Amino acid sequence: MFVFIAPAVLIYTIFSIYPLVESLRLSLFDGLDDGSAVWNGLGNYVTLLFNPTWATQFWNALWNNLILFFIHMVVQNPIGLLLAALLSLAPRFGSTYRTLIFIPTLLSVVVVGFIWELILSPLWGVSETLLGAVGLAWLYQPWLGLESTALTTVSLISVWQYVGIPMMLIYAALLSIPDELIDAARVDGLNGWWIFWKVKLPLILPTLGIVAILTYIGNFTASFDLIYSIQGALGAPNYSTDVMGTLLFRTFFGQQLQIGDIHMGATIASMMFFIILIGVTIYLVLVQRRLQRYEM
Repeated sequence: MFVFIAPAVLIYTIFSIYPLVESLRLSLFDGLDDGSAVWNGLGNYVTLLFNPTWATQFWNALWNNLILFFIHMVVQNPIGLLLAALLSLAPRFGSTYRTLIFIPTLLSVVVVGFIWELILSPLWGVSETLLGAVGLAWLYQPWLGLESTALTTVSLISVWQYVGIPMMLIYAALLSIPDELIDAARVDGLNGWWIFWKVKLPLILPTLGIVAILTYIGNFTASFDLIYSIQGALGAPNYSTDVMGTLLFRTFFGQQLQIGDIHMGATIASMMFFIILIGVTIYLVLVQRRLQRYEM
């Protein structure tokens, strides 16, 4: 048995456990001008959370991440649930629509960011023309260039690209519901909507919980790619789209005139780990247990 799991354990250790441990170790040291490091304990965390310069960037990035999470929870996941429900009721064309909806998920984030940047560009984008064609030209704004709308716009682009993932997870859960339960509900006089609301939805609550926690984790780990490809490492305009990932990138590697600081970068990475860990723990302790009891 060990022979079969050894390759997976080795790969996981090299690419996951070791970087995590090394990041935690680096966050406890402070770099000197000669390139050496000195023990600093929790000093870097105190600096990140309470130093005015660092704290402003950190709390702004964390707040933006939470906004991203909220938008994905109230827009992406309900749309994924709706699409999954519709596909489960229309199996004839289900495979075609599933493919079309899931294709954006397979595209490169850089390609998606570049395409939407072109579409929304106030100089050569087609969004203003399309809105004008339906009489809504007055709604057009340079959404990616305004601090008030940039983060929401990037979030909706992310929703467009990744809505296929919750759709497929929920769709698989709906297909796993035994037909006998649906037939019994029809015998009891329930129609299509009430069957979904009273029978199917309670049975897929564990899957909805998994989708929620994956959304939470993804907003701290996967949000960097799209924001970096569209708005750059500074989270333009004026840090309004800055998230933990972009803050980590420019802190660790440096940006423009800013010199990279691997120890503060590791501190930010460690804070991301702790924030994700807290969220997952809350889900497992307060939510997952109740869902399992409900299943039983």
